[in-house]
Amino acid sequence: MLKKFILVLIVFVASFATAQTRDSVQPVNELTAYAVKPFYPVTATDKLKRLSKYHPTIKFWKELNRVGLDLSEVAFVNWNAGGANSVSGLLSVDIKRIYERKNIRWNNEFIGRYGINDQKGQEVRKTDDQLEINSTFGYRKDTLSNWYSSAKMNFSTQFSNGYNYPDRSNKISTIMAPAYLFIGAGSEYNNEDLHLNVYASPLTMRSTFVLDQELANSGAFGVEPAVYDEDGNLIREGDNVRTELGILLTNEYRTQLFENIGLSNKLSLYTDYINNFGNIDVNWELNFNFKVNQYVLAKLGSHLKYDDDIKVQEENAEGELVDAGPRIQWKQQLGIGVIVEL
Repeated sequence: MLKKFILVLIVFVASFATAQTRDSVQPVNELTAYAVKPFYPVTATDKLKRLSKYHPTIKFWKELNRVGLDLSEVAFVNWNAGGANSVSGLLSVDIKRIYERKNIRWNNEFIGRYGINDQKGQEVRKTDDQLEINSTFGYRKDTLSNWYSSAKMNFSTQFSNGYNYPDRSNKISTIMAPAYLFIGAGSEYNNEDLHLNVYASPLTMRSTFVLDQELANSGAFGVEPAVYDEDGNLIREGDNVRTELGILLTNEYRTQLFENIGLSNKLSLYTDYINNFGNIDVNWELNFNFKVNQYVLAKLGSHLKYDDDIKVQEENAEGELVDAGPRIQWKQQLGIGVIVEL
């Protein structure tokens, strides 16, 4: 009888101890960086380190590294219809880093494009030149909403001198002349499923930089020009910066028209409160992408711009260049090349 009692007592104690041990273990949650609560203060950095240690598949950064090279060549040998040999190349780089966690979204992008054309009988000419940096930080009230309160920054300029070919004696633009900086706050709608992004800001500052003094003195790109006396002597140099405050609307949209044909649309509209309010500056890019295979892509693109501050110069009857007012700028591109995502 005593032996049975001792055996029962041992079983009871063992069961109780096991139950206590199981109850004391805290289950690991997917978003918890540690299983047992520590006895010392834990910083945000410690949590992220432990989170990546216990859950290595969880990532808060999305990355895109895309490099493209378009080449075209035309050669003639005893060609009856005539023609000039030419080689063209266009290098493009698109780098994105997107941070998404709970109610925060931070989108960063670098875009670089440079194209040249070498044709027999003429010097090498530039066909494309773009340097652009975008950054948008957004916060939403809950994880189900597609609406963000956002702050947006956009910077754009070019890599090298621009000329009105065939005249190469006078540059009409260069790096940081012009350069544009947009900084503002507003509301952003971002829908990943529809590949749609719409941003509206009632308060955006736009700064136009013309750091080449020769272009600044001529009043290029809307800055205040230099002042000269009657004899042509310089009294005051032209301004290098022009600042405006206005409304900015942007839209980005991508869709797949057919299995191997995609469309991307990017539109920016801006109007200044003080200078000609309602006169809208337009920057619109529309591209059709024809996918041949994983690496080969053909592209048909259109880029339309209108800026009231950019005046076109024309030659008058006396052979002098005079301002003819703003004009619609349009660029069309058709090419086939190699796209590599790293």
